[in-house]
Amino acid sequence: MTGATAILRANGQITMPKAIRAALGVNQGDELEFEITGAGEVTVHGLTKIRSDQAWFWTPEWQEGERRTSEDIAAGRTAVHEDTDSMFAHLDED
Repeated sequence: MTGATAILRANGQITMPKAIRAALGVNQGDELEFEITGAGEVTVHGLTKIRSDQAWFWTPEWQEGERRTSEDIAAGRTAVHEDTDSMFAHLDED
């Protein structure tokens, strides 16, 4: 386990060490989420805000489709069409 220390300052502020910020993937102005266990341990997560009209892209189903598409492209499982008619003809074959 990697750790770090920080000093609690006025108004409950701390300066988070650079290595911890990097590990969380957070920058100035980002939100953090704190979870406290019954044993008094604190887990910190960086939060990313997503506009509600873009949330569909981050659903597990859509992300799975993105992964499959990336794999298909990497494996060369793609087709190039000269025009829309040939593209739709190809789609009708499947």
